[in-house]
Formats: sequence, structure tokens, C-alpha cells
Amino acid sequence: MRARLGWPGIVALVLLALLVVAVVAPGVLAPRDPLAIDPAAAFLPPSAGHPLGTDESGRDVLVRIVHGAAASAGIGVWATTLGIGLGLVIGFAAALGPRWLEAALGRIVEVLFALPTLVMALLLVAVLGAGTQSSVLAIGLATAPGYARVLRSRVQGVARSDYVGYARLEGTPAGTVFLRHVVPNTLWPLVATATLGIGQAIVWVSALSFLGLGTPPPSPEWGAMLDAGRVYISYAPWLTVFPGLAIVATATVLTVLGRRLGGAR
Repeated sequence: MRARLGWPGIVALVLLALLVVAVVAPGVLAPRDPLAIDPAAAFLPPSAGHPLGTDESGRDVLVRIVHGAAASAGIGVWATTLGIGLGLVIGFAAALGPRWLEAALGRIVEVLFALPTLVMALLLVAVLGAGTQSSVLAIGLATAPGYARVLRSRVQGVARSDYVGYARLEGTPAGTVFLRHVVPNTLWPLVATATLGIGQAIVWVSALSFLGLGTPPPSPEWGAMLDAGRVYISYAPWLTVFPGLAIVATATVLTVLGRRLGGAR
């Protein structure tokens, strides 16, 4: 595993562990309240007392970023889970179903896949309304066609493989062949794809919040912090820079791990 991950993968794994701690137990890394205001300490630049500065209400930016990991990463994970779940249903149905179903689902997936994910998410949010739940549904539904396309191709390749053919010639029941050969050899590659997908979902969720269509303030969600900080970017750039770096760093860590797990170098 160490040889496969390499040093970049190991570093990314350590950073991912810190992210998990921030999601599960943010008080360990930042014990203060992310919503506590202190008007007297508003717009303080980064210092020893406030390593990443404070915002317009005197709230510590570092504390808010740490506590916001649960919102940003959590929404990304749930959206990716929804997208993969729908992709599994559509992908398996398209790959193993009758020809008419494969043709119909294939055309639908191709059309939806042609739409940029963020554009499709914006359309869905416009229909569903702004908010955290709408963001999860929008990103999940928008990413499902991509997962379905990957899964359909993978399932068709496995179904035509020699070992599946030999299992059928030996008289192995179709259900056993599906569970023993098709499912394991199809789902494992999705681990790397899902890791990449979570990083992308976090970026898209943050983009929706930045546009005022995601998690509303005063939540410490990173996209919402970007949206709040852009008003003061000329004289308090840390309000935008550090949440943006958190998004970029998280997406980079998950991308590196996804590529390493997928065998890319």
C-alpha cells in the first residue's frame, strides 16, 4: 500500500486524517465557538491570538474553517453517495437490462452527461430552492449520469470477460456470477472514482454557497464564508483567501488519493 500511494499519497492521507478529525470532532482542533461574536475584535489580521484573523463580527476564521469542515465535507460526501447510488441503479440497469432499456437509458445518460455539472446543479437548485438539502440533491442528481456512464462501461467489460464466460460455461447460476464476479470487479474501481468525486462535490457545493444558493450564513460552511468575505476582500483578504485555500487543499488531497487508489501516477 505504501508503494502504491507513494510519498504524495501518504502526505495526502495524513491531511485527510486531520480533515476527518475536523469533521468528527472539531472541538479537538478548535475548541472555541465558531458562531461567537466579538465586535471589538472585528477585522483583526492574522496574529498569534488569531492565526487566520477575524471576520466582520469578530469571529475567529481558523475556528470557523475547522468547524465548517463538517458542513462542506459532509455535504460533499452525502451528495457523492446519492450520485453513486443513482449511478449504480442506472448503470447496472443499462448494462445488464434488455436492449431497449439499455438504449433508452444510454441516450438519457449521454444527454445529461453533456451538460456541465455545475450548470445542471444550478438548474436543479432553481427548481428545488436554495438550502443545504437542495445542494445535496442537486449535486447528487447532477453527478449521477457521470457515475452511471462509468459503471455501465465497466459492467459491460466485466460481463464480456473470460472468467465470467468460464463461470457461465460451468453452469454457475446467473445470480451467483453477478454477486461473485460482476459486482466485486465493478465496485472496487468506483472507490477511486468516489474519492475524486467527493473532492469535486465539495468544490461544487462551495460554489453554490458562494452564489447564495447553498448553506446560508452564519454557518461556517466554506462557500458561505467565501460569499461573506468577498464584500471585504479589498481590506480584509484573509476572509476569502483562507476558506478558499481550505477548499483547494481538500479537493487536492482527495484528488491525489483518488488517483493513487486508481493506479495513476
